[in-house]
Amino acid sequence: MKLIVIDPGHGGSDPGATFKSYKEKNFNFLISRMVRDRLLSKYDVKVVLTRDSDKTMELKERTDLANALKPDFFLSIHHNASGGSGFESYIYNGTIPKETIQLQARIHNKIASSVLKKYQITNRGRKRANFHVLRETNMSAMLIEVLFVDNASDLKHLTNPAFIMDMSTSIADATAAAMNLPLKPAPPEGSLYKVIAGSFSKRELADDQLNRLIQKGFNAFVVTAVVNNQTVYRVQAGAFKEMENADALVERLNKAGFESFILIDKITPPEEPPKPEPEPDKGHPIQGPTILTAAQMNAYIRSINSKAPNLGALYLSHSKRYGIRGDIALAQAIHETNFFRFTGDVKPEQNNFAGLGATGGGAAGASFPDASTGVIAHLQHLYAYTSTKPLPVGDKLVDPRFSLVQRGSATTWQALNGKWAVPGTTYGQLILKHYERMVEFAIDGLEKQQEKLKSTLDNLEI
Repeated sequence: MKLIVIDPGHGGSDPGATFKSYKEKNFNFLISRMVRDRLLSKYDVKVVLTRDSDKTMELKERTDLANALKPDFFLSIHHNASGGSGFESYIYNGTIPKETIQLQARIHNKIASSVLKKYQITNRGRKRANFHVLRETNMSAMLIEVLFVDNASDLKHLTNPAFIMDMSTSIADATAAAMNLPLKPAPPEGSLYKVIAGSFSKRELADDQLNRLIQKGFNAFVVTAVVNNQTVYRVQAGAFKEMENADALVERLNKAGFESFILIDKITPPEEPPKPEPEPDKGHPIQGPTILTAAQMNAYIRSINSKAPNLGALYLSHSKRYGIRGDIALAQAIHETNFFRFTGDVKPEQNNFAGLGATGGGAAGASFPDASTGVIAHLQHLYAYTSTKPLPVGDKLVDPRFSLVQRGSATTWQALNGKWAVPGTTYGQLILKHYERMVEFAIDGLEKQQEKLKSTLDNLEI
């Protein structure tokens, strides 16, 4: 876990810049505490203040403390005076790590793009100086001058609790982002100890209490609740899963003059909504029994290409183990090979009947030692798309692209559109069109055979 040291400038007998009754040390301490509280409440980080009260500290004491703690980052918070207006930041003007320069840029720019932009505050830029706290610290260090206490416009912001909250939040979040601080993990199930610093029947009274808390450096917000059928407005200053942390905040609030109490709530995680079941793919299923016989499949292909290999028996036998429609798989092979003429990048001797790995641009794709292995590879690739189960017992994986498929992502031939072939928006339909013609050819053959059989019966003399 990373550690940040925050240094509220000046303090005690050293008021820093002054204007009328306003003292820089008080603004420094207020914002430093609020930055610390924001970091501790939202991020997984440790934060230490160089001073946790209005006490006098020499510059060397501050840097000695920081160097002893060995933090990941040192941030000194100050305010300006003696003419001018706006926000500026400093890092050491000597030799420093590149990381320090990057941290200053990230933090400064994020503050500029959020709170400075929101309140139209002058951005005086990123600067470098020979300040003690920047020179004598052994870690990345940065000093910010928030605003000018003796400028009327700046002072108006500094006396506005909403601005103080926004500026403190911006400094904390910018620092967290620059340092890649992780968010605090969500609290587990159990009790949540909420610290309530006042409960009121009127919203304006709650808002007044909220402003007083913010002015004293406490993060808080108003929560609406219903008690005994009456609306109440609670000012919540914190919520903890550990009782001792809530007790510590109550003690701090009491010392600051705010009476507070702990409200114990039971954490009940929200019920997860039921996950919708995935809709089945629309179209003709890839899995199923083979309808056509090996002879019918071969006869159709040979009617188009008399030199085509007789693969019907291989598709019929191997497809049974994978539960794949072997006759439609053969129709896909017809489409991929142009009726086994192999007019594309794949050559006949590759025994690659499905164009596996032939992705265009002259890529010939995979090769297999024999026709049987090529058919199995084709069926395994279809199996990868249509099933999430392991291969049939005893079968070895021969499809070199099996692992590239999202298992179970296409259960119909139409669902292969844009997956097997890209863009291939009608890829599955073209396969089924080949199969349709194959079935029509088989029906025609059966009709001719039926006519022969009828003729035989008619001419049969008994």
